[in-house]
Amino acid sequence: MTHTPILPRLHVREPIDLAARGRVAGAADLVGNTPLVRLRRVTQHLPPGVEVYAKAEWYNPSGSVKDRPALSIIRSAEAEGALTPNTVLLDSTSGNMGIAYATLAGALGYAVRLVIPANASPERLSILRALGAEFTLSSPLEGSDGAIRAARALAAAEPERFFYANQYNNPANWQAHYYSTGPEIIAQTDGAVTHFVAGLGTSGTFTGTGRALKAYNPDIGLVAFQPDSPFHGLEGLKHMDTAIVPEIFDPTLADENLTVSTEAAHAMTLRLAREEGLFVGVSAGAAAVVALHIAARLTSGVVVTLFPDSGHKYVSERFWYADHR
Repeated sequence: MTHTPILPRLHVREPIDLAARGRVAGAADLVGNTPLVRLRRVTQHLPPGVEVYAKAEWYNPSGSVKDRPALSIIRSAEAEGALTPNTVLLDSTSGNMGIAYATLAGALGYAVRLVIPANASPERLSILRALGAEFTLSSPLEGSDGAIRAARALAAAEPERFFYANQYNNPANWQAHYYSTGPEIIAQTDGAVTHFVAGLGTSGTFTGTGRALKAYNPDIGLVAFQPDSPFHGLEGLKHMDTAIVPEIFDPTLADENLTVSTEAAHAMTLRLAREEGLFVGVSAGAAAVVALHIAARLTSGVVVTLFPDSGHKYVSERFWYADHR
């Protein structure tokens, strides 16, 4: 089979080889090149020819996968002259993207204004305050869509003041994954990846990584997942049928679309902490549920998913204390 090469990078800095270099110029140079971790105990029921891996995205400087699109959006806006020292970066967020903006834009000398749902985890709000980010709380009943509408209103009211980053519609979002996450997975699996699993929020991770993987090998199966209900506890993920659909979302890309319940994600998040030693967030638990579901249908293959962040921003969630083992 002839594989189509990955295209050159656009506005995304080359990840630094820390083992070779040993020191970096700043936080922006730490984005990307996250480890690929094999799941071993929660996969013991699988055939010996099936392997499941997850990208450990909490290794990014702000602690989540959102550093990738945040840096890509910032660099693209700089190149286009849309973001300058005289403008304020504005966007809506469920938390992680805001923390990424506050970390990276702050390190690069830009002011940040965010809109975040009032029911975001208290840990996320505390981190934003610690980073000095200015933010407005939107209605908890409207979720991420309410934050989007509020950010749009701010941008429309003061267009000269704000650079509206608009992560849900900005192509620099998915391009970050096309030019970094996808090629990293190919390199880290020596091209052996057979399936990729990712959740849908902005859809940037799935869209960009999926396109890169399909460009490399059209036979790689792409599996997208979302919450099984409009009312869910999976922060950062969207129930697409009832939400504002991001313009960057490509509904034709997935080979399979699945749903996952909050309860199943909570249970798996606990298992990952206690059986794999991986203290991850709830969306990572959801990703593991779907990845294991796909893997259970195979006799051989390499299933790769992505764990967006660690569990540190979710320790106030009640599910951690469901028992006292």
